[in-house]
Amino acid sequence: MIPKQMFLTKGVGTHADKLVSFEMALRQAGISGCNLVLVSSILPPDCEIIGPEEGKKKLKDGQITFCVMARTQTNQAGEPIAASIGLAYPEDRIKHGYLSEHAGVGLGEEKAARDSERMAVAMLASLIDDSFDHDLPPQKKDGVYVLSKTRLLARHMTASAKGDESGRWTTAVAAAVFVM
Repeated sequence: MIPKQMFLTKGVGTHADKLVSFEMALRQAGISGCNLVLVSSILPPDCEIIGPEEGKKKLKDGQITFCVMARTQTNQAGEPIAASIGLAYPEDRIKHGYLSEHAGVGLGEEKAARDSERMAVAMLASLIDDSFDHDLPPQKKDGVYVLSKTRLLARHMTASAKGDESGRWTTAVAAAVFVM
């Protein structure tokens, strides 16, 4: 079973109950009607990346849906949270790509986005290029990471929020959702 398409989505929810806050974030992301199954981080070589609106139209209520998800929650007023999915794939799509999930409390949107994308690129780069140095950040130029052997495309989807001022639970979710 190999997914044919994938889309990125995000959401933020707030509620007095932690679980309901998570549900509200899934609703905003447009995936709350699915039975979500978390999978690891591989984007198949021929998996088409589609927009979230197109992807959500392909989902049916109750459907078993595979996804890579980043999730974080807080009930501390004003506390920053962020959840991000990074995506990296070879420009020629001959090899598979990588998805990385990154989430945390006290984490800002820009850092979460940058870190999730960097991690996905690092995992893919080390697979493609034996000489890739993990101690040096990959170099990006005009939206493309260039390695000695190939060019990598990367992006991210990041949800961020600050904890609700009244102390209710706030949840941030980012997901890469696979469509069969």
